[in-house]
Amino acid sequence: MIPGRALLVAGVVLLATPTFGQYASESARREALQHYRAGLEFLSSEQFEKAADAFRKTIEKDRLLALAHYGLGQSYMALKRYASALVAYRNCRETYEELVGRALSENVTAERQRDDEIRDLRDSIRLFQSSTVKTASPDRTQYIVKLETRLRELERMKQTNIVPQKPPAFVSLALGSAYFRHGQLEDAEREWKVALATDPHFGEAHNNLAALYAMTGRIREAQEAVRAAEGAGFPVHPQLKDDIRRATAR
Repeated sequence: MIPGRALLVAGVVLLATPTFGQYASESARREALQHYRAGLEFLSSEQFEKAADAFRKTIEKDRLLALAHYGLGQSYMALKRYASALVAYRNCRETYEELVGRALSENVTAERQRDDEIRDLRDSIRLFQSSTVKTASPDRTQYIVKLETRLRELERMKQTNIVPQKPPAFVSLALGSAYFRHGQLEDAEREWKVALATDPHFGEAHNNLAALYAMTGRIREAQEAVRAAEGAGFPVHPQLKDDIRRATAR
């Protein structure tokens, strides 16, 4: 532990402890960003194998580009390679956790990390919104919404000089979805609850829990989760609400 070194993280003073490896060089970072932006283009145009390859190359150049791990997970989910998606999302979470640890021990660098992520988020959103492939799928829309939510969070923290204490909620949401698709329902439920612990107003997490509760016969909990999802502004599918109503009437 480094005596006397502390940092305000989401309103909590914590002592710095860990030692980490080196950051990517500037040239490696530039190459990583080129691969990352190519991955976003491929992801936006639904060329998922090419997207996965580009994101893997990104991570080889700069493993701390957390959004590349997330993009890799998204690519694998689209390819129905759920076990691989689980690995990618876990790596994404671990990368965010390492960045928090680095922020604790390297106060000056924390600001750069946050600014880098803000820039990467803006680039990601701009690429998706300006893509020549104008699909209007719910997955594409929700992807942009998640990035925009994270961007607002980081910009707010920048104004108050606070760095994030936890990985963003959308990482836990994605991890839960990969567990769900892999048939690990208890793990999915745990991760969606972690997402809500990070962001209690995360409508999509409430929605996913409602579906899981309905599947497992917990109708009262499903009803409460639907109300929470709609209260957060998330459009719950009418079929899910009908299923829950029919189960209640039995």
